[in-house]
Amino acid sequence: MKPNRRKFLQTLAIGSSAMAIGLPGFSKDPGAEEELMDHYAGTAPKFNMCGYAAPKIDKVRIGFIGLGMRGPGAVGRMSFIEGVEIKALCDKLPERATAAQKILEKKGLPKAKEYSGENGWKEMIEKEDLDLIYICSPWHLHTPMAVYAMEHGKHAATEVPAALTLEDCWKLVETSEKTRKHCMMLENCCYDFFEMLTLNMVRQGMFGELIHAEGAYIHDLLGLNFNKKGYESMWRLKENIDFNGNLYPTHGLGPIAQCMNINRGDKMDYLVSVSTNDFMMGNEAKERAKTDPFYNEFVGRNYRGNMNTTTIRTSKGKTLMLQHDVTSPRPYSRIHLLSGTKGFASKWPDPERITFGEEWLKPDELKKLYDTHTPPLIKHVGEIAKKVGGHGGMDFMMDWRLIDCLRNGLPLDQDVYDAAAWSCIVPLSKKSVSKRSGSVDIPDFTRGGWTSNKPVDLTLDGGGNTTVRSVK
Repeated sequence: MKPNRRKFLQTLAIGSSAMAIGLPGFSKDPGAEEELMDHYAGTAPKFNMCGYAAPKIDKVRIGFIGLGMRGPGAVGRMSFIEGVEIKALCDKLPERATAAQKILEKKGLPKAKEYSGENGWKEMIEKEDLDLIYICSPWHLHTPMAVYAMEHGKHAATEVPAALTLEDCWKLVETSEKTRKHCMMLENCCYDFFEMLTLNMVRQGMFGELIHAEGAYIHDLLGLNFNKKGYESMWRLKENIDFNGNLYPTHGLGPIAQCMNINRGDKMDYLVSVSTNDFMMGNEAKERAKTDPFYNEFVGRNYRGNMNTTTIRTSKGKTLMLQHDVTSPRPYSRIHLLSGTKGFASKWPDPERITFGEEWLKPDELKKLYDTHTPPLIKHVGEIAKKVGGHGGMDFMMDWRLIDCLRNGLPLDQDVYDAAAWSCIVPLSKKSVSKRSGSVDIPDFTRGGWTSNKPVDLTLDGGGNTTVRSVK
């Protein structure tokens, strides 16, 4: 056996073993990792999951994993949707599964089976007759859980990011193609009202040719990340240690990637990324440790830079800019900026703004755009979504759309290639920062499919028949 082939197989085995025990499969050997990535990129896709319509599922049976921060809200939202049966609830802590059970009891819905412990999620996937696994666990578990679900005949929907390493991105792609099971990253920001309006306007050519777009995740989470009652075992704070790059790119990237037809007519080619030093997290740890010895664990650690800026160039010569800052005391922003040959739009920080010249449209003119160019999905379920809630309704629209597509055998708005491409910015931004902001190639997870894949369908053709239980 040739040495390079042997090294590739050894690396693949290491990654598989790591996933089997529920840990991220980080490669110890950068050279082996490069070879592994070259292998994936050089193989033909087993099946094109973009535009794939899985067989219809009249009653979508769901099992939830992770009932801490995001999970209970998802259980609550899904309980409003007809055609859904919540069959199983799983969390490492048994009391969380029991607490989520009360959501179903209050709705008068059948009791779900409860699972807990370190490997309760595997037991749930193996034992329960489920159609969809809805994953709300800590980031490093997203890939192993999604892969395990697909390998056991279930569709997977995972919170963001879907993966933390390039190897995991490829594992998602390979598994989805092999099993022909959907792997959707739950990027809820794609379903916000302004983002959907501008996406539909892009589809109708109102901005002309898009040249540049910007997105971000700017959110002051300093206090929450250092709060002992926040994320379980301080996992999110720990993700900020020994990582210097964009840890959370998809909220800003997802909506603009759809607008720029990434993976569906264009693809991201390469990126450059730069980070500031850390001016806040290390100091926060020191201050808290003065009165609470618990925080000594976090003193003197190598925290990521407070602001990361990543610029991406596409194969068609367009650019995207992403920013990540979850420590600075500044207004929340996802930016969502679109710059085209005929028009310009931006939202964050508020207010929403659109122009086709040198002056912003007036409020009544913007309202007319909403009235005439809001896509059918929003017109159909938007008002109900506002009542159900979840980040102003975008969470519910995402969930409803997912279920409606599964029930009617329609392609999903976000497929496994989107999950991989949007998530891969995490490791690639870190790599660029470590190379003094050198350029880093972005893999083509579609392996050529982007040249013929069709843009996201904003119609309700073939669907829209999934009803919602009464909302007070």
